[in-house]
Amino acid sequence: MSDSITPVLVGVAQVAQRTKDLTVAKEPVELMFEALHNAAQDTGNPSILRHVESVRVSQGQWQYENPAKYLASQLELPNIETGKTVFGGNGVQTTVNLSALDIQRGKFKVIAMTGAECGYSQAQARKSGQTLHWKTLPGTPDWTIEYGIGRRDPALSSLGIGGASQMYAIVENAIRHSQGETIDEHQKSISELWSRFNDVAQTNPSAWIQHEVSAEEIRTEGPQNRPIAFPYPKLMNANNNVDQGAALLMCSVETAKKLSIPEGKWIYPWAGTDAHDTQVLSERAQLVSAPGLRKAAERVLALTQANLSAIAYFDLYSCFPSAVQVAAKEIGLDLEQQLTVTGGLTFGGGPLNNYVMHAIARMVEILREDQGKLGMITANGGILTKHAHGTYSSAAPPRPFQYEDVQDQVDSSHDRVGEPKPRGTATIEGYTVVHSRDAPVRGIVACLTEEGKRAWAVTEDRAIMLDMRTQEYGGRQVQLTQDGRMRAVN
Repeated sequence: MSDSITPVLVGVAQVAQRTKDLTVAKEPVELMFEALHNAAQDTGNPSILRHVESVRVSQGQWQYENPAKYLASQLELPNIETGKTVFGGNGVQTTVNLSALDIQRGKFKVIAMTGAECGYSQAQARKSGQTLHWKTLPGTPDWTIEYGIGRRDPALSSLGIGGASQMYAIVENAIRHSQGETIDEHQKSISELWSRFNDVAQTNPSAWIQHEVSAEEIRTEGPQNRPIAFPYPKLMNANNNVDQGAALLMCSVETAKKLSIPEGKWIYPWAGTDAHDTQVLSERAQLVSAPGLRKAAERVLALTQANLSAIAYFDLYSCFPSAVQVAAKEIGLDLEQQLTVTGGLTFGGGPLNNYVMHAIARMVEILREDQGKLGMITANGGILTKHAHGTYSSAAPPRPFQYEDVQDQVDSSHDRVGEPKPRGTATIEGYTVVHSRDAPVRGIVACLTEEGKRAWAVTEDRAIMLDMRTQEYGGRQVQLTQDGRMRAVN
């Protein structure tokens, strides 16, 4: 294969706005447009935008139907392909994987990827009672990346369980119990993990929170760090209240040369993989493991022809501490090493599905400075469900870009069966206590029945909820009723 169609990332940009004046604040599609222009400037040849043949947008928490078409029209490129992902934090890396293949196959010469969220503006609007008048942008993209999964868990839906903060907190408590740590020991451990992410954010010029936040501040609940879902206070959650956008420009080596883009700007995607774990958490073999993630990581390293020690920089998807811990364990990384290039979704910023675009943009900046080194991105959608990984370097890969969907290699032999109408004795595997702004409102438990099926139950008993916050409930037996209530705890 000719080097001329080897894919390279040649332009990246990250943008943010912090204005409280909603009359001048840009909406998400305007941040995307700004990011695209900045990415073009980053290449050293802004005319690259005239050569874009496909615009691909990361789905956001907005109502646009075809934002890529609007961006194409603003770029005066009316007849190019438009695309959009579906929801999922894995979408950006999957889009990069597929875009690299499209470049390598000669389908397109230049592909633009972008996305943005305005959670900060939305929060300001809610507080002030204002209405944000954003564009509608109707239409149907030429293609939509479908990840092939999306089935809801009926057991969770029937009980009103399912928010990410709840589910990752349940996984966190399961991790603590499986490791035999006390509540205090584990809170100290994960707050120190998150403080190391904050250390990185302080060095990232595009991070949303760039000031120092200590481990003690992270784990200590208070008016500015209220409990969300035990054991997580606000500072252990993804920070979605951000106005952030990003863009990536990918082209072939031949196009980069024709446009006189300096080689010092080029970052090669070396390999990419996609996989998923069970669509519903009830069927997951263990709450604390993700075999799909493990296989995607193993394979992307094999396709890169590198072992873990050859990877100089990592960015593990970091919506919550449990996501990082599970990923690190499955990949074989030490939690003490640097696992982010951005500061993570709490401190770097958590613009929902588009976080990984910021991670890739930051990785590109770092790899340009540290020539020849390898970086690895992991992306996660759902509750440790959808996985996309990629490796990158300023050095040209020894062979063409490699990609595999490794789903057929994921071990599903130990998947569980969910029990939608449990009754009788079960053992708590993971749990959480969900809070309003003022008080605990609901306890949630994930259990294993005597038959090894996974069941769920809830309680609003205040005494039990308060006890769940101070005593280890993992491994305890509980009496479940068919309506999903937890009646008694031994």
